Amino acid sequence: MKLPPPLHAWQVTPQEAITIQKQLASRITLKKPDHPLLYIAGLDAAFSQDGKTCIAAVVLWDSEKQRVVEQHSAFEPVHFPYIPGLLSFREAPALLAALGKLQQKPDALMCDGQGIAHPRRLGIACHIGLFTQIPSLGCGKSRLVGRHEEPGKLPGQKSPLIDKGEIVGTVLRTKTNVRPVFVSVGNEMDLATAETIVLRCTRGYRLPEPTRLADRLVALIKKELG
Repeated sequence: MKLPPPLHAWQVTPQEAITIQKQLASRITLKKPDHPLLYIAGLDAAFSQDGKTCIAAVVLWDSEKQRVVEQHSAFEPVHFPYIPGLLSFREAPALLAALGKLQQKPDALMCDGQGIAHPRRLGIACHIGLFTQIPSLGCGKSRLVGRHEEPGKLPGQKSPLIDKGEIVGTVLRTKTNVRPVFVSVGNEMDLATAETIVLRCTRGYRLPEPTRLADRLVALIKKELG
């Protein structure tokens, strides 16, 4: 898959990174996609034991036939310090490199992390969505911002995630009596569609298949590296 030209450099200072996030946040579009979203690319990343390399994986999931179409990995050196809220400056270069290896262009991207449920409304799903110009969503294991009521215990039950008076995501139960996931819009998507995609891609686990399988692939690679 050929990626569009980069929007900015990745080797920047933390203050420059914050400025970039604020600028890009104004370009986020929240809208219902006007085409079917069948092929979902799940994205996840981790770091080598010494913290110097980012390991990224992408799994392209056919949500209609419920099967993996492609999967790839990529490695990129890490040049940015760990700072909460700026994780995309550590992970995105490797994630984009993995995406670039896909033969088929995804209909949507599902990132293990946040979309607009972020202090500056620009989580990893927003960042990757803007870079690729593909509809995107975040499906996080934990909350970064906001407050919420606990959703019901059954799959599909949900509650809004609210930050500073704004609904920034959905706390969504995907498995009975198991901790919910945190769904938020990345770019060129609406929240209802993001929720639907997550539930459609869930098969008996807490995490939807695209990011669950990407997480598993990253963990396997990291184990092999030692």
